[in-house]
Formats: sequence, structure tokens, C-alpha cells
Amino acid sequence: MKYFLEKRSNPKILSIVIPCYNEESVLPYLKERLTTFLVKIPTKIELILVNDGSVDNTIFELVNWSKEDKRVKIISLSRNFGHQIAVTAGMDYASGDAVVIMDADLQDPPEVIFEMLERYREGYDVVYGQRIARTGESWFKKITAWAFYRLMKVLVHKDLPLDSGDFRLISRRCLDALNGLRENHRFLRGMNAWIGFPQIPVFYKRDARVAGETKYPLQKMLKLAMNAAVSFSPLPLRFSLALGIIVAFVGFFVGAYALFRAFQHFILEMPIVYNPGWATIVTLICLIGGSILISIGILGEYIARIFEESKNRPLYVVEFVKGIPDSKRFQK
Repeated sequence: MKYFLEKRSNPKILSIVIPCYNEESVLPYLKERLTTFLVKIPTKIELILVNDGSVDNTIFELVNWSKEDKRVKIISLSRNFGHQIAVTAGMDYASGDAVVIMDADLQDPPEVIFEMLERYREGYDVVYGQRIARTGESWFKKITAWAFYRLMKVLVHKDLPLDSGDFRLISRRCLDALNGLRENHRFLRGMNAWIGFPQIPVFYKRDARVAGETKYPLQKMLKLAMNAAVSFSPLPLRFSLALGIIVAFVGFFVGAYALFRAFQHFILEMPIVYNPGWATIVTLICLIGGSILISIGILGEYIARIFEESKNRPLYVVEFVKGIPDSKRFQK
């Protein structure tokens, strides 16, 4: 797609949103890296650190950091709501003309923000990091991640960029549009692709975690994939329809074959060389029963999401905030 771009200056305020869940061991490294890096950015900075119901000493580390650095603002959620909701909370409270989303583990180097700002000045509203290498990850993690992004491109949105996480810069007008989408089951990468606006990648090598363990093991990645697919696409429902058609055709051909063998035996008086019936019945029961259960399960996922949306609950509950004036606090 061709974009009409208007050049702009650096944002007057750049908000950096960082969700934190049990990152006690990571925060000293993050603090040191950002303190050194942020002095090089020629604009005012606010760091919005979202404590997503951590059970270790993350919140104490964050509070101590905020006492030392007035740029640090804390949003502490009442429990663990998940990564995507924690990022949403940070975006809700961000006051910057542009917002950068990054994780606390420093796998996404903050130095990439320089290039993101350059693309922002060219007029792009979304500048997302696209990984060309992944350091410190097993071959299994790399293969599953590779498959995840390509599956999501098929299921979620054709414009969903490959090998790109939530590490990105978003302009204020894009952020306002994004914050207007209040669905409970969130897949922010897909939502970014859906709202449009001029978007461009910057390429970088992803580093290994500086400390701690990954917060996105295979189980969570599969859950995110299911959530994204069901929230953004009717394709799973169409899959269940296609499965039903395939099973119907299999049943038709098995029935035709059974009639043909009966014709051979009773009309042509040909002998039957095996005990007929049981294998066909078992196969058909398994095929039909399995396809029905799969279809009901997929339909149930959609109904569950309708049920969740109909309750109209808030996306998250804030326990307390620190460093954010009352006038700038998020209002529903």
C-alpha cells in the first residue's frame, strides 16, 4: 500500500511502556541500560512500568526506581491480567506524542528506538521491530516462533508482519485509535495491523534474556495463537464446516463401498474374504464423532468470547499508580 507521508519533528514527549511480571532479577539490568541510553534521546521521556500482579519483589524494585528517577511512573494492577492487558494499561496512561512498547528482559535492544524515531520523523505512525536473528534461544523455540507468525498471518490478518512482536513505536493518533478498541481478548499485533495507518519495519537482532526465565513458553504461545485466531478471524468456523463436508464425503464413499461389496456377495454370489461391518462402523463413528466434537469446541470458543464481551467488565483493575497526576489518569 502506498502512503502519503508528512515529515514531523521528534515527539515532545516519548512514552516507553514496559510490562513487568516477576522481573525482579531483570530490573537492575533494565535500569542501568535505560539510564545510560535515555540521555541520548533528544526529547522528554516518561517510563511507564506496569506491574502485572507480580508475586516476587518486582513492585518494590519499581517503587525504589521511581524514587530515584522522576521519569518513572508506575501502574500496579490488582492481579495478573496477562501481557497484552498490561501493555494496554500502559498505553491508556501514556501521555506522550509517541509511545514505544518494549519488554523488560532487554531481548529487544532499546537502541533500536533511535531508528524508530527516524522513521517516525519521516511520517510513519507505526514502526515495528522485525527480527532477523534470535540469540540464546533453542532450535525448538525458533521453529515454533517461525510457525506461529506464519500461521497468524493466515488466520489473523494478511498485513500482519512476520517475525514481529510487540516491540514498536506508535504515534499518538494511532494510539488513540488503538485505545478505542476495548475488546477483552486482545492481540495487539493484529489490532495494529487492523487499524491501518502508515507502517514500516526496522530490522534488528534479538538478544538473549539478561536474566530470569521467558514469560512466553510454548503453552502461552499456543494460547495466544488460539486467542488471536478466534478473536480476529472466522476461519476456524469455516474449518469446522470444511471438516464436516470431508467427513460427509468419507461417509458417502464408505457407504458406496459397502453397497458395492453387498452387490458382489448377494447378486454376483462372490465370497466375502473378511468379516464385514465392524471396521466400517468403528471408522465412521470415530470420524463423525470427532468432527462433531471439534466443531462444537470451535463454536464454543466463539460463544465464550461473546459471553465475555457481553459482561462489559473493565479490561483491568488498578491497585495503585505512582508518578501520574490525577489530571492525566485514564478515564473509562
